[in-house]
Amino acid sequence: MSNGGLTPPVTERDHVVGDEAAPVTLVEYGDFECPYCGMAHPIVQAAQENLGSELRLVFRHFPLAESHPHARLAAQAAEAAAAQGHFWEMHDMLFEHQDALEAEDLLGYAKSIGLDVARFASELNAGTYEKRVRDDFRSGVKSGVNGTPTFFVNGDRYDGSWANKEAFIRALREAARPASARPAFDTPAALRSREAPHSRQ
Repeated sequence: MSNGGLTPPVTERDHVVGDEAAPVTLVEYGDFECPYCGMAHPIVQAAQENLGSELRLVFRHFPLAESHPHARLAAQAAEAAAAQGHFWEMHDMLFEHQDALEAEDLLGYAKSIGLDVARFASELNAGTYEKRVRDDFRSGVKSGVNGTPTFFVNGDRYDGSWANKEAFIRALREAARPASARPAFDTPAALRSREAPHSRQ
């Protein structure tokens, strides 16, 4: 972990899956069109499966629009789905179909997960959630994010290799242990490996 801190901390406005009392909170700043975020998606899912109730996952938008022209609209689509109680279903759908993020594709995904498509389309056309996405992006900038994916573990930036699934899950398990139970030679810093690839602006 690094000294970079999450700003602001996780609140009720965030998209969260998992128990609030979980010992590990993993925050991802991501871009739905970023190929590295697409690579990280199944690794994060594996961490959720492996840690179970010990992990709380939070997702914040950080669309790198200059590199990924569909990223902002995809983020707004996720927010429009969230307004109907289906953020995580749309989140997964977008990462699993990164090569198809045109407006018509997004409408198809909305239909497939059971949204009110007319409302969804109207909100996308109106830019209803542009500010929400922009606020997430600004919080990322304040937190020192300059590429995607960027992860924070219990409020501290994770600079280890998320691309190494076993090492990533091991570091999260280590974070779940009480500090008093961590020997000096087996701290999260000691488990850090080379920084993973990510997209940059």
